[in-house]
Amino acid sequence: MGKTTTAINLAASLAANDLKVLVIDSDPQGNATTGLGVAKDPERPSLYHVILGDSPVRDAIVNTDFDGLQLISADKNLVGANLELVGTEDREFRLRERIAEIRDDYHFILIDCPPALDLLTLNALLAADAVLVPIQCEFFALEGISELMDTIDRIKESFHHPLKIEGILLTMFDDRTNLTRQVANDLREFFKDEVFRTVIPRSIRLAEAPSFGKPILAYDPRSRGAESYIKLAKEILDHEQNGKPA
Repeated sequence: MGKTTTAINLAASLAANDLKVLVIDSDPQGNATTGLGVAKDPERPSLYHVILGDSPVRDAIVNTDFDGLQLISADKNLVGANLELVGTEDREFRLRERIAEIRDDYHFILIDCPPALDLLTLNALLAADAVLVPIQCEFFALEGISELMDTIDRIKESFHHPLKIEGILLTMFDDRTNLTRQVANDLREFFKDEVFRTVIPRSIRLAEAPSFGKPILAYDPRSRGAESYIKLAKEILDHEQNGKPA
């Protein structure tokens, strides 16, 4: 439980604040698409057709059942995108170019990245203004996040792209365990204010919600998980008002 859970539930929590939000599912597994209750329809343009085909980006946007929240879906075609992008011109910037015309239509656009650093992820990072890093409170957390920060620094230098860190989000948080507390302390000590104050608890309800095609706010709005993502949305909106990246 991490990146896709956060993309879905943060998007819904921002939309619940009367904001217009778009989720772009950039993971070939299409978990954000399924988790938002959108059926994979081979007749409908997906992110693959936007990046590699001639489909206008607006044709790929679908409504979800959650008010104010829209989606560009992913399907299995996206698996081939990494190979097909290799020979294309400006291959790293395809997503940025394609979504340029709709950026101003939304308060927030959230891109759910694949787990690997491949061309799809690079496209997402170069289309983004800021990165939110969900991290599970486990033993190798600090090592993994240090590598990711190095990668982001390399991308900023190589492509002269001013990518900011929106924040590091502690997920699967269980303060009854020593390991969770130790990992949280280490991350806060090392990354200081870059770690969000809000933490996302380990939660069965949160894990169940995507299988019903619903964000936690629709599935169980009174749960601790829903409460946490509402707090996270408020923290991000506070960052924006105070001039921090968002």
